[in-house]
Amino acid sequence: MNRPAPDALAARLATLLAECALGDRSAFAELYRATAPKLFGVAVRILHREDWAEDVLQECYVSVWNHAADYAVSKSAPLTWMTSIVRNRCLDWLRRPHPESGSEEYDILAGAWRDDGPGPLEQLLAAAEAAALARCMGQLESKQRQSIMLAFFHGLSHSELAAHMRQPLGTVKTWVRRGLERLKGCLSGT
Repeated sequence: MNRPAPDALAARLATLLAECALGDRSAFAELYRATAPKLFGVAVRILHREDWAEDVLQECYVSVWNHAADYAVSKSAPLTWMTSIVRNRCLDWLRRPHPESGSEEYDILAGAWRDDGPGPLEQLLAAAEAAALARCMGQLESKQRQSIMLAFFHGLSHSELAAHMRQPLGTVKTWVRRGLERLKGCLSGT
């Protein structure tokens, strides 16, 4: 199959665009047959999906039909003009949200990136609180610090704490109560 020379092709496409501007449907069909493969390739290269390229190309040919009268031979070659329509329409398409597009792929990627853990601000606040608690715990008497740590960080009850520390229950309760009061004062800054 012989292809027309580039100048002859450009002249033929310009003629077809002029005929489309006059509403000639057969000229539009010929224009489509002559340019669709190339323009589809452009759309696929930009969009990376054939289904999207098909949708965009359909919109582009509607635009070509509606704006064929706007084409000016003096400004650009016909295929250049049509390619710019496809390119711009593809870029517009990429800017739009496409929730249906590859929703399974999107869900997989979103799931991989999803993190239910604390964010940076929460981590910073928790670190600051932990540092303040460590500083205040360091200011307690050793028996108060030990009883609070065993009670709150290891989950021992008062009676278990008394047995573990080999001290009377009342003494252990007093250490815990007084230690908590000092912690509260230290953490509140009083």
